[in-house]
Amino acid sequence: MSANLIRLPMLSKNIKETEKIAKIFVDKLLKNKKTHKGAAVVGLSGHLGSGKTAFTKLVTKHLGIKDRVFSPTYVIFKKYPVKLNKYKHFFHMDAYRIEDERELFNLNWKEIINNDEHLVFIEWPENISKAMPKHSKFVYISSKDNGHRNFKFK
Repeated sequence: MSANLIRLPMLSKNIKETEKIAKIFVDKLLKNKKTHKGAAVVGLSGHLGSGKTAFTKLVTKHLGIKDRVFSPTYVIFKKYPVKLNKYKHFFHMDAYRIEDERELFNLNWKEIINNDEHLVFIEWPENISKAMPKHSKFVYISSKDNGHRNFKFK
């Protein structure tokens, strides 16, 4: 993440601490001045069960999204309305089942990421690395045997 966002890794010992981390992340993301055209894109990386969807649910809570948020593994992406001055739609995408970036073109990928009113969170961004915008932010989540989560931001 850029220097004016979160610099240090953050450790979460429970869901309440993860919620605080999600709030800090959202607040910084919303306050950060955009230096690019198009959507704000965030990639979430971590092994299965590391907490990517849980983190996204907590982010949507702080964005005021009232809909229940589920992993979009089988539908690829879900779109939620957001009532913020900066963003009008939140997209939650799961690229786990995508084998080739070209599959994104059937999902209106270009229109989604080129719209300034979109905030896009993508689980498994490494599966579509060539299609990720250069300005994307990244959250790396690793889980430990004791159930703690380590968050790193880039």
